[in-house]
Amino acid sequence: MTTIINGKELADKMQGALKIEVESLKEQGTQPGLVVLLVGENPASQTYVKNKELAAQKMGLHSKVARYPETITETELLAEIEKYNQDAAFHGILVQLPLPKQIDAEKVLLAIDPKKDVDGFHPMNLGKLFAGSPEMIPCTPYGIMKMFEEYKIDLAGKNAVVIGRSNIVGKPMAHLLLAENATVTMTHSQTKNLPAVAKAADILVVAIGRGHFVTKDFVKEGAVVIDVGMNRDENGKLIGDVAFDEVAPLASYITPVPKGVGPMTITMLLAQTVEAAKREEGKK
Repeated sequence: MTTIINGKELADKMQGALKIEVESLKEQGTQPGLVVLLVGENPASQTYVKNKELAAQKMGLHSKVARYPETITETELLAEIEKYNQDAAFHGILVQLPLPKQIDAEKVLLAIDPKKDVDGFHPMNLGKLFAGSPEMIPCTPYGIMKMFEEYKIDLAGKNAVVIGRSNIVGKPMAHLLLAENATVTMTHSQTKNLPAVAKAADILVVAIGRGHFVTKDFVKEGAVVIDVGMNRDENGKLIGDVAFDEVAPLASYITPVPKGVGPMTITMLLAQTVEAAKREEGKK
């Protein structure tokens, strides 16, 4: 019997609890604040930012989207980030990627105050995660860990295979799984015999960015399958990296696309904004 991991339901539950925390913080005189810096007119980025803004407002956060033209210089954008680093009204700063080619994304991520880096991409925060003392965690892997927790999926001693090695998902995911005592194999597009390696997994996390890349040949019976992919098929339909219909009958647990990992990513972004506000409140 396959259990579908309902990320939308869990996200709604967590956001409801966070809303209560936000109300409590407001009563103490602190309203958690999140600013999203959006450069240019990328349609996907516009959609993501709108979803983040709506979720933040619904939870009672002080939410702002700072919009800039595609032509903004790197120097100008770095000055804007520093302005928000110094602004006590904002506990979280997020720069929506991708950025135009004249801007070095690495410099931009480095410029964000690590305490306000609610995306968890600053090298200092990644270093803390890799050292085993995480503070701000990349939101997608963090959301996946919350799914494991909610569905009581024990990771200790399990063989976990991660397909994809990005700094946003693959690498941090591997470290979070290691922290829960899973035995982790990192794989990617150059891995030899990838289906055979994946088929040894008790836990399979797929973040390779190719629609329906993982078929039933990659999955052993009873595996937990987490699909991070967000792709469009030839008809424009949203699909994952996993061929859901053929893999689901084999899996013990599986995330759908949509309503799987996506809603949890936004939820963890909001959760880390609230945590950052609580840390600042604790210093007063």
